[in-house]
Amino acid sequence: MNPISSLALKLVRQLYGLSKVPRQRKAMRAFAELRLGPGDIAIDCGANIGDVTLAMASGGATVHAFEPFPEAFAVLQQRTRECPNVHCHQRAVSDRPGPAKLFLHRHRSADPLEHSSGSSLLSTKHNLDPTRFVDVDTVILADVISELGQVQLLKIDVEGFEARLLNHLLDSADIHAVDQVFCETHEFKVAGLYRDVQRLRERLAAEGIEHVNLDWC
Repeated sequence: MNPISSLALKLVRQLYGLSKVPRQRKAMRAFAELRLGPGDIAIDCGANIGDVTLAMASGGATVHAFEPFPEAFAVLQQRTRECPNVHCHQRAVSDRPGPAKLFLHRHRSADPLEHSSGSSLLSTKHNLDPTRFVDVDTVILADVISELGQVQLLKIDVEGFEARLLNHLLDSADIHAVDQVFCETHEFKVAGLYRDVQRLRERLAAEGIEHVNLDWC
């Protein structure tokens, strides 16, 4: 990308980010106001080291935390070791089964844990090194939801794979087995993803689905 195009893209990102701030604040307030307790089920997709997992579990809800990155998963396990209501799974959530490549942040060698949250199943994410990856196991998210039954809260932050996952849940109708979905999107981190996210928003509106929040961060 030439310098002018790069600068233009940077400006678009900044303007879009500013326009999204009020929606993000509203989403974060809505997330913080949720009250989960014993008997409730929550799923944390992209749990990383467990900050959101622990918040979900604090009221006694059963939480299934999915984190494929080895270093982050080790910390997640350590931090939740005294939480019997938290179940940690070293897998990536996907729309298909089997092994997959988890592509690593280009600065991973400097601090693997610091950059663990940037890893993605998409090699085209702009801050990754497409030549460096770890092999990970995957699990089909729709199958997880089907096995658990009604899920009160689903959080998705999987570095650009969100639109694909949500379309997968819409196709399978498992989206209706979840009470609330909070999702962080990464529109400008993967080529073509802005368009995909906009189409997802349109699909959610067309199908009358109001319990999916794409403005969480």
